[in-house]
Amino acid sequence: MNRSTCLAFIAALLACVPATAQQVDLSSGSVVQAVAKLRPGQYVWAPEVAPSGPMLLVVNLAAQRAVLFRNGVPIAATSISTGRPGYRTPIGAFTILQKHVEHYSSKYDNAPMPYMQRLTWYGVALHAGQLPGYPASHGCIRLPAGFAKLLYGVTRLGMTVVVTDRALTPRIAPTPEIVLSAAPAATPSAEGVDWHPERSAEGPVSIVVSAADRQATVLRNGVVIGSSPVSVDGPVSGTWAYTLQSVDAAGQHWTRLELSRSAADGKEVPAQEWQRFRAPEAFRRAVAAIVAPGTTIVVTPDSVKPGGEPIGIIEEEAPAKN
Repeated sequence: MNRSTCLAFIAALLACVPATAQQVDLSSGSVVQAVAKLRPGQYVWAPEVAPSGPMLLVVNLAAQRAVLFRNGVPIAATSISTGRPGYRTPIGAFTILQKHVEHYSSKYDNAPMPYMQRLTWYGVALHAGQLPGYPASHGCIRLPAGFAKLLYGVTRLGMTVVVTDRALTPRIAPTPEIVLSAAPAATPSAEGVDWHPERSAEGPVSIVVSAADRQATVLRNGVVIGSSPVSVDGPVSGTWAYTLQSVDAAGQHWTRLELSRSAADGKEVPAQEWQRFRAPEAFRRAVAAIVAPGTTIVVTPDSVKPGGEPIGIIEEEAPAKN
């Protein structure tokens, strides 16, 4: 299939998107107010609300909506269609691993996936597609064609995408103890620490802390660059994502999102919560040296090792043609 034929095929696909697929006027109200009112195929796009800063896309499976934040402020929202029964879209914190304007799935009969942004090497991506108003995909996150194009234009490889089943807005959170330079009195042994920042010299940083595995894993631009044993005092309730929004004279400013239903609704996380996570001092200092606005930390009680319940962020498989 030559390029002109491919483009014609994509155009034909997009022509099949329901007539309701459109950008909604925000002359009255805000992005947050518009989210619940969106019909299948509709979206809102208001980047002028926050012209600069780190970005975070939050996908809500229960509401079938996605909200784009920049510098902690909602600047866009859209209706979506995620994985149907038997093809569940995984919950977790992901990084954008690959981008293609024109992409076809080798896994699903060469199906077109315009403005594809890959989240996993095993078949989950953001892309333009049909939006019937309910979960209907094979695990991908379908977007309205117009939103998919706009989103593609502002994202970059390594950007964090959080997939959750909770419709929550980021809240202000204390600085995670794991990124502070001062270590607690009792820490795990430095044995088992792995640190290879040269594997990915630049890009957004994501960190996963698993209470079940007693391990922290650091990714930069979607590549694992380090890991360390950690200890946790007491239980970890639910899965949480923290994103560093800015750093100024007052210190680091983080926002928080709850990813699972196991945590108590509306529970504020006190500063001493982070002091329960202990890691070797050398590892803590190495992490503190690379965090920057846009860094995301996920803390989960679950295992992220192969065979455990996936939270989506550890992607060490070889790229597949999909």
